[in-house]
Amino acid sequence: MRYLIIGAGAVGGAIGARLAQSGQDVVLVARGKQYAALRDNGLRFEAPDGTYVHRLPVADGPGALGTLRADDVLVLCVKTQDSAAALAAWGAAAVEGGGTAARRLPLVCAQNGVESERIALRTFQRVYAMCVWLPATFVEPGVVRAAGTPLTGILHLGRYPAGSDDTARAIGADLERGPLAAPVVDDVLRWKYAKLLANLANAVEAISGVLTDEQGIALFRRARAEGEAVLAAAGIAYTGQEEEKKERADRIRFEPFDGSPRGGGSTWQSLDRGAGSVEVDYLNGEIGLLGRLHGVPTPVNDVLQERANAAAAQGRPAGATPIADLVAAVDARVAGR
Repeated sequence: MRYLIIGAGAVGGAIGARLAQSGQDVVLVARGKQYAALRDNGLRFEAPDGTYVHRLPVADGPGALGTLRADDVLVLCVKTQDSAAALAAWGAAAVEGGGTAARRLPLVCAQNGVESERIALRTFQRVYAMCVWLPATFVEPGVVRAAGTPLTGILHLGRYPAGSDDTARAIGADLERGPLAAPVVDDVLRWKYAKLLANLANAVEAISGVLTDEQGIALFRRARAEGEAVLAAAGIAYTGQEEEKKERADRIRFEPFDGSPRGGGSTWQSLDRGAGSVEVDYLNGEIGLLGRLHGVPTPVNDVLQERANAAAAQGRPAGATPIADLVAAVDARVAGR
């Protein structure tokens, strides 16, 4: 199979690099400065086991590839707010032997949140969900750093909305040829909803910095408690923290290997790069949506969503708001002020 990595940033770049290292056929898809850097200089992938430069085929859209191959796998790694545009562009692409990508090719959503799969299923007939545990940083155009060791990541994979099949198992086997674990499961959404709860910390990090003090950690716990209450009201199952811990065990640890301080998650990185948008509408906003559908107040996540979106729109740097100010804003909303 050939893997088309749509969105070769932190996660997409790391997955693409590890697939390429294990001998898989990979095409990196990117836009703007990232596309130009990958095209001109290749992908520089930095990991605890070494630094690699992968000179892989690069495309800025389906038109650059012409007719797609019948054995292509589309791996969607863009932020959820960019999913609809990417799916529209790639879904209409022609495939050798007839038909379109949306009708014939498998699409793997390797993204945070749980919404991209629903968006994809409106047009794509073969949708797979992936729960991504992969600490990676999009350092600068053309450079991706992944600090997970001994595995780079753990990627639970399954058919959406449930089940598994031979395609999922073949993709999982290809991923596991390198330092990635890719368990194929029938209940992949249970893993993705658990990751959603963990990702509620992203907004706190983006607004007020990496979670290193008790105030920030306590605020995240309040956001997570809201999330757990909402999922309970909605009857949505998710893996527990002990089950997640057991799954990771000592297979993946975050170990900065170059002496650099730990950066934030994907939302923090978006603000740090000045991307102009963040994915909180599909993280904290997912909790707000479910809360309103099921009658559960979500003031903590509402404030985090609003503040992170405002920071992105106004071009504020990551971590610019003191955590005490953010906590005060949350407390005021909880109190109805």
